[in-house]
Amino acid sequence: MTTLLYSHPACIEHDPGEYHPERPDRLRAVMAGLEAEKFQHLHRLEAPIVDLAEVKRVHKSDYVDMIMDNVPTEGRVRLDPDTAMSPKSGEASQRAAGAGVAAVDAVINKQARNAFCAVRPPGHHAESSQAMGFCLFNSAATAAFHARAKHGLERVCVIDFDVHHGNGTQHSFENVEGMFYGSSHQYPAYPGTGSTSERGKFSNICNLPLAPGTGSKGFREAYEEVMFPAIRNFNPELLIISAGFDAHINDPLAQLELATEDYRWVTDKLLDIAYDVCDGRVVSMLEGGYDLDALRDSVVVHVQSLMEH
Repeated sequence: MTTLLYSHPACIEHDPGEYHPERPDRLRAVMAGLEAEKFQHLHRLEAPIVDLAEVKRVHKSDYVDMIMDNVPTEGRVRLDPDTAMSPKSGEASQRAAGAGVAAVDAVINKQARNAFCAVRPPGHHAESSQAMGFCLFNSAATAAFHARAKHGLERVCVIDFDVHHGNGTQHSFENVEGMFYGSSHQYPAYPGTGSTSERGKFSNICNLPLAPGTGSKGFREAYEEVMFPAIRNFNPELLIISAGFDAHINDPLAQLELATEDYRWVTDKLLDIAYDVCDGRVVSMLEGGYDLDALRDSVVVHVQSLMEH
């Protein structure tokens, strides 16, 4: 079996505005990195448009309808100070969520070993009825609830190493038995959530708040001592990764100071656990990462790990 890559040009055409950190060049940089010869066997697929009924498992129906109804025909519509839509934002959001749903189907049906969804806008800040933090629809959570609804999985895990806490994913999971969310993130930082005291109704939330300047050693120790044992204890049937690369030392939006090699390390370790507990079933969704070179290089080692395991 192979590694699948889901993406679509519409995800590049989502444009929140000049000088916005979540800019189209992010995905251009990612896709350029994945054109290297070592990725010639990466199986590339078009991210499909999601059935909005899938998104409505995570978001309130009137919120989803509001987003789609307010996509502009020209210019931009601003949803909050950080989050805006352009004419292609509706399609981009549907394809980002559709990539996660399709990847879950492919991995569970054994059409692929694992998958990486190179999509934008990101999703992990989007709550049930609120767009925020550059995010419109929560694609990782949509993929996770799809795995339960369509494939009958009882235990689905999302691990989020984006430098910002995925408040939206936690919000979707914290009162649902059988859904586990684990996040490492800089703290204090946007959005201000993600303390260790936030455990979820079923002890199904695991937050690793890390101080600015933590660096590689502290990051790896936190995963070895807390996150990896928590994943094994939960014993998921599917692992979804919210793969944000903005904890990199060169990223302009935070100060966690990870190295590119840390993303190879954490991906290798997560895949090792996935092979032990859920037959290697992993779907990775692109979240943040705002220095173009650091983003490209980090995605390259992340996808190399997916392909080589």
